[in-house]
Amino acid sequence: MIEGLKENSSLEKVILVSVRTPDISEAQVEEYLDELEFLAETAGAIPVKRFTQNLAMPDSKTFVGRGKLEEIHNYIKIHEIDTIIFDDELTSSQFRNLEKILKCLILDRTNLILDIFALGARTAHAKTQVVLS
Repeated sequence: MIEGLKENSSLEKVILVSVRTPDISEAQVEEYLDELEFLAETAGAIPVKRFTQNLAMPDSKTFVGRGKLEEIHNYIKIHEIDTIIFDDELTSSQFRNLEKILKCLILDRTNLILDIFALGARTAHAKTQVVLS
């Protein structure tokens, strides 16, 4: 479950972020974001906006470029977004930098999938397996 979501509370609004590199078509990016949106909904969130950026490669510090990061930051302040989900694996330094700049929960695709597994874990053993992943 996305951190902060409770089973009986209102659903959490999230935004989705993707970087399109030269080896990925626009259609593939849309397909990946559609899948990410479905995963977010499965975790109990409501995706309200998508951000994409064309880059030769993701920024090593913040995954997206400075201008896109500012655009995202402005959007989350105006719309009171608490969680951003990135459609790729982030490095630990990217997580730290993004959380420091955006001041919200940052997830990547892998963390989101683990959250979904945690939702389905019923036994103590299954819950431990998810935590250890």
